[in-house]
Amino acid sequence: MTSDRLDANKDTLYSLFSENRKSPGPAQQRRAYEAAKEYVRRFGDEKDVYSKETKKFVNEYEKGALEYQLVNAFNAKDYAKSFEVGRTVLKSNPDSFFVLGLLAESGYENALSGNASLNDETIGYIRHAIELIEGGKVTDPQPFKGMEAADGVLNLELGWFIRDKSPAEAAIAFTKAVQAKSPYEHDPLTYYRLAVAILKGPLSQASVEYNEKYGGKRASAEQQADFDKLNHLATRSIDAFARSIALSDPQLPTASTAPSQFTPEFRAKVLAQLTDLYKNFHNGSDAGLTELIAGVLTKPLP
Repeated sequence: MTSDRLDANKDTLYSLFSENRKSPGPAQQRRAYEAAKEYVRRFGDEKDVYSKETKKFVNEYEKGALEYQLVNAFNAKDYAKSFEVGRTVLKSNPDSFFVLGLLAESGYENALSGNASLNDETIGYIRHAIELIEGGKVTDPQPFKGMEAADGVLNLELGWFIRDKSPAEAAIAFTKAVQAKSPYEHDPLTYYRLAVAILKGPLSQASVEYNEKYGGKRASAEQQADFDKLNHLATRSIDAFARSIALSDPQLPTASTAPSQFTPEFRAKVLAQLTDLYKNFHNGSDAGLTELIAGVLTKPLP
């Protein structure tokens, strides 16, 4: 083929791409993609501005198409398909916060449905998404409504997944999930999960270590310092339990957002747990507990 013929073919393909690209219509964008893809196939090795432009368009179009498939699969609750598509995108763009966020949501919903097959993979995606936020590498919070929402949702999901295997780490995640402007700032169930995570994790461990280290020994400054740390953990768990009770109070406006788990029977169970823990750190008395619950929402987290 002559040089003139090659140049004419290049010009024709590029013109077809360029003209269709200008229109936002899906049919025109598809034609632009087909033309650009053919241009890249035939002339992509050339180091000119047209090759760079068409390659960039092909990559962005294919990325957008995959993300569209991912959204559709998520909306259809086809979580296996979501992961199939998401893995493909992450191979070329492992830091795609949009994809990581949707896979976190997909994996969480999949687990809530009773299917644990994607749990470990989901945890990895959640951790990576949180790392991107904490590293200041996220400029667009989508698929979440805002950065605070993204941070709150991802930490809630992380805490939920690891609450049994690693309650101490779950307590850290749940604490982040209830920070100001998070969707869970006033959620009684998240505070209950935080309280239980502290109780089962750092408080339980600190209690065992304290008893092993100081059982039967005379009081000392070191013992008092360790007891203060233990007491602070107990205060944090008690505070979270109390917030859970206060926020699930049917007399409060916030009660309308309480999850269905907070039936009167469940609330009574939570109150019993709170009462037992409170008594353990107040010489067997529940004096002051009612007042603590009544005023806990006016105070910052300890």
